[in-house]
Parts: sequence; C-alpha cells; structure tokens
Amino acid sequence: MVDHAARLERDRFDPVFDHMLVFDHARGGTPEEQVVGVYRLLPGERIGETGGFYGDGEYDLSVLKSSGRKLLELGRSCLHRDYRGGAAMFHLWTQLAAYTIEREIEILFGTASFHGTDLDALAAPLSLLHHRHMAPEDLRVRTLPEFHQTLARMPEAEIDKVAAMRQVPALIKAYLRLGGFVGDGAFVDREFNTTDVFLVLDTARMNERQRAIYAKGL
Repeated sequence: MVDHAARLERDRFDPVFDHMLVFDHARGGTPEEQVVGVYRLLPGERIGETGGFYGDGEYDLSVLKSSGRKLLELGRSCLHRDYRGGAAMFHLWTQLAAYTIEREIEILFGTASFHGTDLDALAAPLSLLHHRHMAPEDLRVRTLPEFHQTLARMPEAEIDKVAAMRQVPALIKAYLRLGGFVGDGAFVDREFNTTDVFLVLDTARMNERQRAIYAKGL
C-alpha cells in the first residue's frame, strides 16, 4: 500500500490508530509540506477494531495482552532528516507524554529498526542489547518462532561496548534512557532492509529522573 507518486505509505491499521504530527509552519507551502515528524498510536482498547496489534505479525504479545494493564502501541516514528536531534523530537516526546498521562497508559511498546539485514555486521549492538537491556519476564515479548533471530550473537566480554552503542539507533537509545527494555529476539525485515527489535517501556518502572525527562515541558 505504497503510493510513491502521492508520497503515501499506509496500511489497514491507519484508520484506527491516532496520528501525531509535528508541523513547522515556517517551511511554508501546503500543510502536508509542513509536516516534519510523525508518530502513530494505538491504545489497547481499540484492537477489537483491528483484530490485534500491528506487532502481532512479528511478535508473541501474549505476555502484555494478559497483563490486565493499559497498553499503547507506538509505530511509524519518523522525523525529517533536517530536524533530527532538535526541537522537533522534544515536541514529539512531550506530546506523547501528555497523551499517555491523559489516558493513564501503563505500558508503551513498539519496534525500532537497525538499517540492514546482515546480522553479523550487527552482532555487537544486538548482543549488547541482549546482555544489558533484556526485558524482565513479565514484559519479555518474544519474536514469533518462525521469525526468531537471537540477539545474543557474541559473549558480553567480547563486545566493544562504546563502539557497539554507537551503532544503536537514536530511537532505541531514547527508550533505554527512559528505562525501557528490549524483547527476546530480532525480526529481519528483508522487504524494508531492516533488522527490528522490540521495545517496551513500563511507566511504573521509571524512576523520578527518567519520569522528569519523559514529562519535561508538561
């Protein structure tokens, strides 16, 4: 469902997700041309309209679905390359915090991607995530067995941790700074030329410093 001429990418979940957009009106042009950031959000109470979460196609989400807690799936996070690392990300995360607080969301989750599908080239950062940031059992979502690729590709003692962390995408680092975790296993998406990892953030496990970062500006 990609229309390159119209610059659109969509799927059957879009009508049910909420869509958070960041505009820079100083860019001029049409409203569409002013969009510099996007996030899409699916509160758990809406999955009856979709038949499940988007992530169900790659991951076994039963540990979250059976938790009885209020869930929010995040996806399609993207910032225009000229706005990365600046105020646009601040506004996106501030409004995401407001959204979750208003709806009393307890667990946020979604996937983030490494570029490329060469697992050997990604062995160090994937292994670092496994050894240092694996989710506790009550949050440990696992890649579906037919797609599962282990994150633990090398022993922790052999990892150059500084170099490995440089390979970790900014979005994953942001979740880790907030006290987030990764799930068990990677998903190799050859269609999009990415290697995906599962991210989960339990707001009850955030300490005050992390909570202050997340809700900064509210």
